[in-house]
Amino acid sequence: MNITHIRLVTVPVSDQDAAKDFYAGKLGFEVVMDGDAGPIRWLQLAPKGASTSVVLADHVPGLAPGSVQGLMLETTGLDADCEELKRAGIDVDGPQDLPWGRQATFTDPDGNGIVLAEG
Repeated sequence: MNITHIRLVTVPVSDQDAAKDFYAGKLGFEVVMDGDAGPIRWLQLAPKGASTSVVLADHVPGLAPGSVQGLMLETTGLDADCEELKRAGIDVDGPQDLPWGRQATFTDPDGNGIVLAEG
C-alpha cells in the first residue's frame, strides 16, 4: 500500500450555503473550490494550510445530513476557540480533560458531530 494521507472527507448537509457560512464564517475554513462539477455543486473547504479538506455535499445518496459523527479537528488553543464558538452562538460541550487529552464537542447546523481536540 502506498497511501500517504486522507485527502477529502464528505460531510452531508441539507443547505450548502448555510454550511459554507458555518465552516468558513465560524470555523475559519478557507474555500478551496466552490463551483459546478457536472450537475452538482462542489463545495470544498479546509483549515488554513491543511492537506485534508471537507466536501459539504447535498447530493450523496445514502448519506443523510447530520450523519457524520466524530469529525475531529485539531487546535492549538482549545479554550480560546471554545469561547469564540460560544460567542458565535454555538452550543459547545467542554473543554473536558479526558485520559487521551483535552477536547470539546459541538455540531454543525445539520447535526454533524465535531470534536475539537487540543494538539
